[in-house]
Amino acid sequence: MAPPDLEGTAFPVNIGQAAALSGISAKMLRHYESLDLLGRVARTDSGYRQYTEADVHTLRFIKRARDLGFSMAEIAELVDLWRNRRRASANVKRIAQRHVDELAQRIESMQAMQRSLQALLASCHGDSRPDCPILDDLAGTPGPHCH
Repeated sequence: MAPPDLEGTAFPVNIGQAAALSGISAKMLRHYESLDLLGRVARTDSGYRQYTEADVHTLRFIKRARDLGFSMAEIAELVDLWRNRRRASANVKRIAQRHVDELAQRIESMQAMQRSLQALLASCHGDSRPDCPILDDLAGTPGPHCH
């Protein structure tokens, strides 16, 4: 679901409004701020945070990067590169390529887990007998296989 349009929004906004406009929780917003991903956020005289339109755009950027599975360290790099108009796109591509490679490794690992579980499922009859090769395998003990 796309976040709401910012047109017509009177900035600055409070934390609840910034959270709603960016599609993240206020708790996560505070977390991102604590990681210095937003830079310095203005405060009112009574200490309430005041978020600018640029802050909300940054929060949306972070949310999209999180949705794509980038780590917080990668997101920090990407935010810095996004803000730097003299960046080399090769730096951005390097981060994205590294992430794609990591995703491919995780997918391969998950597919191997799936194959192992499918083999265990195929070796278990799933009837009223107590012996279970799935539990035996999880326990690391060889047991009779129900066929």
